[in-house]
Amino acid sequence: MWDRFRVKFTIAGVGEAFGELVKHWAPRTVDRLLASLPLEGRAATWMEEVYFEIPIKIGTEKAVTEVETGAIAYWPMGNAICIFYGSSQPAAPVNLIGKITEGLELFRKVELGTVIRMERV
Repeated sequence: MWDRFRVKFTIAGVGEAFGELVKHWAPRTVDRLLASLPLEGRAATWMEEVYFEIPIKIGTEKAVTEVETGAIAYWPMGNAICIFYGSSQPAAPVNLIGKITEGLELFRKVELGTVIRMERV
């Protein structure tokens, strides 16, 4: 079984969503993120995606240009965590690191500048 790590996203004024990071999909990226949690940033939106910059620079690792709805990814060009809540696709390659397991619909309510905190549970 692949190593999976439960995470929580606290979206200020909106609620909490949960997901899991899957180490097998991008081991170096997931390890680095887990060692750095909790992380917090201000949301930006693009199409049906919410992302927030984090103070970690990680290069590409098993980068993909297509993701499924609910994907959690790291965007190397923007040093950001991305959550894809709809059918939109990345503007540039991302490291797929996990998926949202509960509360995906909350990301539709995120506005520019909303504080999002990601932590391990």
